[in-house]
Amino acid sequence: MSNQIQNQNDKKKYDLAERTAKFGESVIEFVSTLPNTPVNKVLISQVVRSATSIGANYMEADAAESKKDFQHKIAIGNKESKETMHWTRMIAKANPIKKDECRKLWQEAHELTLIFSSILRRGKK
Repeated sequence: MSNQIQNQNDKKKYDLAERTAKFGESVIEFVSTLPNTPVNKVLISQVVRSATSIGANYMEADAAESKKDFQHKIAIGNKESKETMHWTRMIAKANPIKKDECRKLWQEAHELTLIFSSILRRGKK
């Protein structure tokens, strides 16, 4: 039974659709803790758009009609991951007390960027 549980945990770890959805949810939960300031309003809007777009583009890639379409959607997800890294950095600057939480989100966005970059490299070979 322990092997079965381990296999389920491994599957969840590598389920990119679930991982990107959970990331978007984490960003939404995080930004709800930020103070309602003029700067944060802009930053929140940007980071929510980019972070939730990662999963949406992965879902579109998963349902792609061609290899070219797949690569295009993965490339957009990759760009959105990079953009999310930028916005989490800006949020950390505007909210120094939230720096550690931003670092965790930045790290996950970075890992997603690496995953999408790897997918793109494999697709071009």
